[in-house]
Amino acid sequence: MDILAIFFLVTGLIFFTGGAIGIIRMPDFYSRLHPAGKLDTLGIFAMVLGLIFYSLHHFSMDTLISILKMLLIVFFVFLSSPTATHSIVDAGMRAGLRHWTKKKRR
Repeated sequence: MDILAIFFLVTGLIFFTGGAIGIIRMPDFYSRLHPAGKLDTLGIFAMVLGLIFYSLHHFSMDTLISILKMLLIVFFVFLSSPTATHSIVDAGMRAGLRHWTKKKRR
């Protein structure tokens, strides 16, 4: 169980780090939303899964309720993250933000 917990926690850390680097490296507003959406959904899923495996060491009714709460958090993040990303893109489109285009060198 410890190996699975550590694996999922490290995987979540990798997703969070990769998403943060992606946000910094992407050229425009719309491109930055893609790694932002991925980092919170996949990173939180992996981290919470690692915490669930870690909490299974001391199995009791309280642990079962905590696991259920963690799964509900993941469920609500999976529902709200794409919705929030879509709303942010829609707000950017309405505000008139242009898409990034590569400029030609002369």
